[in-house]
Amino acid sequence: MKSPRFSPALLPLVTAAVLLGCATPPHAAETLFVAKALTEEKSFTPGIEGPNCDRDGNIYAVNYAKQQTIGKTTPDGKSELWVTLPGMSTGNGIVFDRTGAMYVADYVGHNVLKIDPKTKAITIFAHDDGMNQPNDLTIAPDETFYASDPNWKDGTGQLWRIDRAGKTTRVAKDLGTTNGIEVSPDGKTLFVNESVQRNVWAFPINADGSLGEKRLVKKFPDHGFDGMRADVDGNLYITRHGKGTVVKLSPAGEILQEIDVLGPFPSNLCFGGADGRTVYVTEVKFQRLVQFRVDRPGLAWQRWQQK
Repeated sequence: MKSPRFSPALLPLVTAAVLLGCATPPHAAETLFVAKALTEEKSFTPGIEGPNCDRDGNIYAVNYAKQQTIGKTTPDGKSELWVTLPGMSTGNGIVFDRTGAMYVADYVGHNVLKIDPKTKAITIFAHDDGMNQPNDLTIAPDETFYASDPNWKDGTGQLWRIDRAGKTTRVAKDLGTTNGIEVSPDGKTLFVNESVQRNVWAFPINADGSLGEKRLVKKFPDHGFDGMRADVDGNLYITRHGKGTVVKLSPAGEILQEIDVLGPFPSNLCFGGADGRTVYVTEVKFQRLVQFRVDRPGLAWQRWQQK
């Protein structure tokens, strides 16, 4: 069979196409670090906080429609009431363990609540009268929990370690207003920010779960902090309350990106989406969730892949 003839006139076009294909960077077809609204304005209360995603990519955030609730939002922005917390309990930060159980910082009851995702049964996982008001939670690779615990009135704060049995141990005191909290991907460092003092600290995590001497990662000159989550490379995404942005900070303290989140008061954030590269932010003024795409997956999303 005779081979088809190739016209030399087509060679420049073919060469250009090949070169362009090879040179196209990952994610070039999508817009990164640009926020857009996910839910309707005022679908949550001004207490909107603590988002986190389940294995299927649904987003959970506290105070949906009314206080003391948790709302469930699908990736396409459809929200519903998921559960109402008992008594006076009011949620703040949310994390999941690998089984899918949800843990909620109940700042009114000085508790960490545990919620069964199938039955929605709510139990007290941890309680300590020495807590000011557990604010945000993070979970280490060994599924040990750490909680931030600010005292807003006095401008102080402390940190707690909570083991898998719910036993609480205070691991740091005499800090500023501890708020956003996250464990590094290797489980060796605990990052904490102070909302009023605008510091980001790094604590080495010892083998027994206690903390070593803190190191200043970054001090910001203005605006407050709230939530903080890491990507798989250990970069920290921190909400800048009052500035209306989320800052992407390297573990060494270098500002890599700053993203406008369409409202002045972002409270917290999480990673989700099919590939872990969608960041969801709770914003207080407009009482809604906003989202933006990023270049690297979130650490919490990666944990869902480790069955």
